[in-house]
Amino acid sequence: MKTAIFSTRPYDKSMLSDANREAGHDLRFLEDRLTPSTVALAAGCAAVCVFVNDAVDAEVLALLARQGTRLVATRSTGYNHIDVPAAERLGIAVVRVTDYSPHSVAEFAVGLLLAVNRKIARASARTRDGNFDLHGLMGFDLHGKTVGVIGTGKIGTIFARIMTGFGCTVVGHDRYPSPAFEALGGRYATIDELLDCSDVVSLHCPLTEETRHIVNAASLARARRGGILVNTSRGGLVDTEAAIAALKTGQLGGLAIDVYEQEASLFFQDLSSTIITDDVIQRLVSFPNVIVTGHQAFFTVEAIGQIMRTTIESLTAFEQGRELVNLVRE
Repeated sequence: MKTAIFSTRPYDKSMLSDANREAGHDLRFLEDRLTPSTVALAAGCAAVCVFVNDAVDAEVLALLARQGTRLVATRSTGYNHIDVPAAERLGIAVVRVTDYSPHSVAEFAVGLLLAVNRKIARASARTRDGNFDLHGLMGFDLHGKTVGVIGTGKIGTIFARIMTGFGCTVVGHDRYPSPAFEALGGRYATIDELLDCSDVVSLHCPLTEETRHIVNAASLARARRGGILVNTSRGGLVDTEAAIAALKTGQLGGLAIDVYEQEASLFFQDLSSTIITDDVIQRLVSFPNVIVTGHQAFFTVEAIGQIMRTTIESLTAFEQGRELVNLVRE
């Protein structure tokens, strides 16, 4: 089946091609993001394959439908970048990757926490310049601290399990309590209760209208002073301006993010020789107690391999008229 693959990077092309070796789909790899101005590149393709920063809104979907596209496959678990109701109205099926290595994201979140708490990136940069002074590099023991986990699905529960291994107490918040989380000794609390007692808060929930800016000026003001916030889920969960204000006052003691509200125009590309006009991200990276990475928490051999295999399986099922087990419904 002819499929346009948007937002292609070298690893997408090689690993998706490997997964497609037996299926034999006609994959058209495109570096461009899917937007109204690039949708014509998918003309004649029965399916498009997208990623988290592609704009699959009602306008783009209408243009795709007019060109004959009947399937949108996203190489991600989250699908907030796709207007699913609009797709349903237009007769376009949407599939996602419901499961890939949850350990990849959970482990990366722990890495970010350690890096921002123990100032690992700053220390490494110093030693490269011959500076071995320890002043300004002091962190705190995680042992005995309370870690709040907002979103206790597979990833959040694995993160919590790792934190219990450090000797932390874990407190969770989720609309759907997890027996696995509770089996770790975790207890559930309201958002306010979680913020009151947590030295570290890590976000592992999807981005919905309900969770958008779940971390905002009011919640940050209520949080334990000097705590650390980690976000490896979706950028829109955090009001970035509010986080910056809290960093300035010391109310927020550290911020480690792998996702960013306005990442679509920045992430997954090399902008090192250009002028970045996003003043918010420039302010963020200027703080010594902030670490920003470019949406790489999922980026392991195991996770990407599963994502690509699942995507090809969905394309094959659609082409053969079989049930779409990863179909997104509203």
